[in-house]
Amino acid sequence: MGTLTHFKNLYTEAFENCKPEIVVVLLKIYSVFCALMLLMAVYAFMHRALNGFEF
Repeated sequence: MGTLTHFKNLYTEAFENCKPEIVVVLLKIYSVFCALMLLMAVYAFMHRALNGFEF
């Protein structure tokens, strides 16, 4: 659990004192989008590996 807290702290510190607020919002949305894409890729790989589909 400490690792997740550490990543949360890094995430919040990365956007502190950034002045163009629209850029900060866009970067936050993009980071969430990338995390979702990564989770979907891991899910698709695990689904194929566990169900025996050929690659």
